[in-house]
Amino acid sequence: MRLGRSAVVISAALGAMSAMLVAGGTASADPAACKSLEVIAIPGTWETGPGNTPVGNGLLGAVTDGMASARVGVSYVSYVATAFPWESQVYGASKAEGIAHADGMMGAIAAECPSSKFAIIGYSQGADVAGDLAARIGHGQGAVGADRVVGVGLLSDPRRSEYDHLVGPPVPGNGGGGPRLEGFGALTEKIRTFCAPGDLYCAAPQEDFVARIFGFAAQQSDPGSSDKQAVPEGQNLLNELMAAGGIQLLQGQLTEGNNEARYRQIDGFLKSGAHQDYTRYVVDAQGNSATQWLRGWLIGLA
Repeated sequence: MRLGRSAVVISAALGAMSAMLVAGGTASADPAACKSLEVIAIPGTWETGPGNTPVGNGLLGAVTDGMASARVGVSYVSYVATAFPWESQVYGASKAEGIAHADGMMGAIAAECPSSKFAIIGYSQGADVAGDLAARIGHGQGAVGADRVVGVGLLSDPRRSEYDHLVGPPVPGNGGGGPRLEGFGALTEKIRTFCAPGDLYCAAPQEDFVARIFGFAAQQSDPGSSDKQAVPEGQNLLNELMAAGGIQLLQGQLTEGNNEARYRQIDGFLKSGAHQDYTRYVVDAQGNSATQWLRGWLIGLA
């Protein structure tokens, strides 16, 4: 049976429309390798380095080992991860590199996988990196939007605030680098932080202004930094110092006796293993350690 001219035109139009719909559906779909949840893991000081891409590296391995699946991807961030002036980079520059690498990694994954969500985790200097990156994302300054981040886990964050959502028993004080005054913005409710008692990285005595000044200096040690938060954070620290007793108080904390006491405190902290205790540090009534709790939380987010 022959089709009339109008029927042929209609048939051709329907065929073209069908082809367009199929092509459009194919273009909008994520590649098969994309995951529902991408876990971005940022190791601590000396746990990674330039050009090294670790998998399950350092303490975070207790969280991520065996986690990768058809739904969950795990990517470790490489950065110089040093701390002292005699190393390849000072702390501030190392941290800035970590933030840039993590943000770039998330942006690349987000562009390739538009439907993927993200979780960010970090330990020690890596928690410092992860927390600052989360703060940027929460204030609309990251490579991905806050709506694409479902959770952030920070183990021994040097910028922990007493107002952050702490998992585990109460721990007094803030991180040794001082809290993030701007907070986490839109990600505030998605943050989980862990700090073992006695870990001076995340629970520094607030009355020790000498230690706090050194912590602030370490945070601002990136020679190429133009961090706008440096001025208000420095002013906040100065205001607290002046309210507590000013220069006279600071001079009193720098006496030989106080310096000796500070040295003993730091030496005791380093020998205690509190900073490395997160695979054993129990944070809930079920007996889960910090790393076990964080692992279960991430799996639940997927």
